[in-house]
Amino acid sequence: MDQGERPSGRRRRRPQTARVSPERLAAEHGSAEEGLAWLGREPETRPSLLYRLLRLVARLLLFGVFRFRIETSGQEHIPPGGYLLVGATHRGWMDPFLVLHALPARPRQWFLGSAATAFSSRWRERLLHRLGGMLPVWRGGVGVEQHVASATAVIRNGGVFVVFPEGGIIGPPDRISTFRSGAGLIALRTGATIVPFVMVGSQELYIGRRMASRVLAPTSARDLLADAWLGRIPAPGTRDELELARRLSERLEALLGPEVETLHASIVDPPGRQRRFRGLTWLLLRRTPRDDVDEA
Repeated sequence: MDQGERPSGRRRRRPQTARVSPERLAAEHGSAEEGLAWLGREPETRPSLLYRLLRLVARLLLFGVFRFRIETSGQEHIPPGGYLLVGATHRGWMDPFLVLHALPARPRQWFLGSAATAFSSRWRERLLHRLGGMLPVWRGGVGVEQHVASATAVIRNGGVFVVFPEGGIIGPPDRISTFRSGAGLIALRTGATIVPFVMVGSQELYIGRRMASRVLAPTSARDLLADAWLGRIPAPGTRDELELARRLSERLEALLGPEVETLHASIVDPPGRQRRFRGLTWLLLRRTPRDDVDEA
């Protein structure tokens, strides 16, 4: 098969390009610390009292005030801890909450998250630092090693390291965008169990929005690569490692893509459905130009 084509025969798309420069935002922020360097401690797996309280408040807000309806399935596939969760599609600020809703409170989930988005104010950064659950990345920063170290620490402590390999929130609501290779590199270097996770419905938010998530059966880099696996891990930073990570990302795309399309069909609104307070879409996001949020 030609390297420029996906398994379906379609030409491979380039990953989405960020609409806002993370480097510029990092300069404005005054710091570009990432991962464990920003956290300054070991990532905990036991939920704190503050975390449990805010989790309860979030549930009251999301399900009581906004009346979101989330159907979730596949919980029988969830391992006890110490694994890598790879989620798609990533379309809005609700996606981490879809993960938190589908998984138990313990062990804690730690997200490889965009600092440019999350650190829109100092108080939000301070809250996230105290609360835990996020290990930030400034795209174009210090390389993948910081994020491998973050994932290794979370998984070693029995937590769940969550990565959204599309690299941004721009893309169609019913199909995945091209996966970046970072998730593949993290999976190769940690050797962790991989839990694929499907989530749909977060691109446009309004009162009563229907969303859905599904936990798929655990797998591994070796199982996903199958015939492409040569029986050894290439040296870090080599062209062979990058190529193997790219192939692994393609296998994850092939696994999650059909599941996204199927699950999305289950939450499409009937014709004439009223969509009130669509501004919820931007509640926790920097408002920048993006794809149209209409799903018609």
